[in-house]
Amino acid sequence: MRVLVTGGAGFIGTHVVDALLARGHEVVSYDAVLASAHGGPPRAARAGERFVVGDVRDPDGVESALAGVDAVCHQAAMVGLGKDFADAPAYVGCNDLGTAVLLAAMARAGLRDLVLAGSMVVYGEGRYVCARHGVVRPGPRAEKDLAAGRFEPLCPSCGAELAPGLVAEDAPLDPRNVYATTKLAQEHLSAAWARSTDGRAVSLRYHNVYGPGMPRDTPYAGVAALFRSALARGEAPRVFEDGGQRRDFVHVRDVAAAAATALESVRDVAAAGTFTAFNTGSGDPHTVGEMARALADAHGGPAPVVTGEYRLGDVRHVTADSARLRAALGWRPEVRFAAGMREFAGAELR
Repeated sequence: MRVLVTGGAGFIGTHVVDALLARGHEVVSYDAVLASAHGGPPRAARAGERFVVGDVRDPDGVESALAGVDAVCHQAAMVGLGKDFADAPAYVGCNDLGTAVLLAAMARAGLRDLVLAGSMVVYGEGRYVCARHGVVRPGPRAEKDLAAGRFEPLCPSCGAELAPGLVAEDAPLDPRNVYATTKLAQEHLSAAWARSTDGRAVSLRYHNVYGPGMPRDTPYAGVAALFRSALARGEAPRVFEDGGQRRDFVHVRDVAAAAATALESVRDVAAAGTFTAFNTGSGDPHTVGEMARALADAHGGPAPVVTGEYRLGDVRHVTADSARLRAALGWRPEVRFAAGMREFAGAELR
């Protein structure tokens, strides 16, 4: 199989390329090599990979890259919360216009198999249970509460404390920031493409991906990269809020294996004309504070500092139920949290 991997020179995309090549597939990588995601020049092409520098918003470039391709893995995206709302046009351009251009080109080329890099951010806050009212959906946290150190969402009906749990794919979707909104729009575009072309679209909703090759400390980097970059400078990781935010940290090699397996199995797990989402997480939630401590310990310090700072648009707890992916694809994460953090503590960043 020949696969087009958009964003194939990026953090996750590079690992997807490696996983596909290891399974004997041919790869065309298409990447704009944006400065926000790459610390230097493009990486060298792998054996069996054709590397093309191009922007997914360029119809001619995308059409050319699709020639002879059997399936598409769409990893290209602008990620993270960014600097402020002024970044919104860039997010919409890269993520949503780029996806629309890609899907239109796939429709013209007669390509019908797509695996999309989705994200857990489409859920907003995760799953919460109130002892009195059952499963509830707390609204966005108010800035006055965050400023006062009241980080935990409360029951919207009675104000009681809530117990966080695992989010399944059928949970309501409620993006809380610009990035999350564009990731949900990507899914809607992919679903519309599948219906109109009898295509098969699979979205792997990645949780907090970490591992070798993460981008360095930028406003668009994930929290694991921010902590690792601080440690590399000899500085303490700065943990926002009280460090109690629950996340599912999943190793990039496990995510890449899920993407490769989904590409090989898309016609088995998705009917023509349908869109299917799969949570892609480790199933082993940890708090941000626990992750910072594990990474600092493995690196040899300095110890994390809990700052009480916060970012509007962040959610408190969101962790995955990945049972659907495991059942459908037979996929299992292999890298345990402690071992993954030890490896990441010594890994190079981009």
